[in-house]
Amino acid sequence: MEIRKRTQGDVAIIDIEGEIKRSDISDVTLHQIVKDHLEAGLRNILLNLEKVRFIDSFGVGEILASFISTQNLGGKFKMARISKKIFLIFDVTMLTRVLEIFDTEESALQSFPKV
Repeated sequence: MEIRKRTQGDVAIIDIEGEIKRSDISDVTLHQIVKDHLEAGLRNILLNLEKVRFIDSFGVGEILASFISTQNLGGKFKMARISKKIFLIFDVTMLTRVLEIFDTEESALQSFPKV
């Protein structure tokens, strides 16, 4: 799994490529990257999952933990550009009722509250 970080306005965008799975555990996890952004004062988080080919239960847990950490600090956590295969995982687990998922990065960015 490769992670690239960028910002647009007050939104931290995290681009993920590859597979989000337990064997990818390193010193820095997706949840830790989100927490680092939150600690730096960025409360709007957008995950771009366009290049994610696979996610296991560990990866789903990382995303859910990131969502909860963001919510607990009054922030907004959203995801964009998810493949149909990955979307199905979130749909079957009923996380689509909790997580905000957008077809495009642009529509996700527009949905964040304007300051």
